[in-house]
Amino acid sequence: MNTLSRKAVLVLLLVMSAGGGEVFAQAADAPTDKPKKSSLPTPQEVLNLVDKATSGTKEPGEAGKEAKPGDWSAPVKLAVVFAILAILPSLLVMMTSFTRIIIVLSFLRRAMTTQNIPPTIAIIGLALFLTLFTMAPTFTQINVQAIQPYMNDQMKFPDMCAKANNLLKVFMYRQTRPEDLELFLEMAGTEQPESVEDIPSHIMIPSFAISEFRKAFEMGCLIFIPFLLIDLVTSGILLSAGMMMLPPAMISLPFKIILFVLVDGWRLMANTLITSFN
Repeated sequence: MNTLSRKAVLVLLLVMSAGGGEVFAQAADAPTDKPKKSSLPTPQEVLNLVDKATSGTKEPGEAGKEAKPGDWSAPVKLAVVFAILAILPSLLVMMTSFTRIIIVLSFLRRAMTTQNIPPTIAIIGLALFLTLFTMAPTFTQINVQAIQPYMNDQMKFPDMCAKANNLLKVFMYRQTRPEDLELFLEMAGTEQPESVEDIPSHIMIPSFAISEFRKAFEMGCLIFIPFLLIDLVTSGILLSAGMMMLPPAMISLPFKIILFVLVDGWRLMANTLITSFN
């Protein structure tokens, strides 16, 4: 479609959107002594708008708003933001303290044999806010060293993403066992990096994940021991009394809850989980 055709189409769209039928109705009426001022654009104004839309010219104030060389364009930034939002649950699980916390809390509920008490949504909510508490120093550093400089036009968008990623890698490196990191470095054929920032993310994240799984299972086993002792004592008493048809879990459940409440279990659990992170 040439320029003249595009102008004609745009003129037609402007007239239709402004109420073309009303224009023709007013043209059919006889002129009065006091003509009313029409709110519709004049033909010359319409042509000026069409020329501006088809020629690609910018307003004088828009000249300084061009993207800087080397920076990402707005559509690319928008695509990156939506991609980050799409993988945000995976990032929350695999790059923060959420993994260890949710596994330990799940072990606690299984050890107490309370079925769905606390509910799953409550367990996830508690794990989420404990994660925000433990990750607050790291998130603060990301905000100060990456997000705020970018918002103040002191840092480019790729540099902001790289800086935030490096700060997260510093946190993950403190929680990762050296043996797990060396395993993935060896399998990837990568030499030992000189600094944490030099560790690739595809090596740092799985190393951190399996280290978190190991620590969470260790804590879960320690949680199981006192509740397992209560189950064993209850089963022995029921067996010696000849009440073999009575489920031991039903009898031991109140004693588990009483023990957990007396030792202030939730405070101990929160304190242990938070202080377990370096």
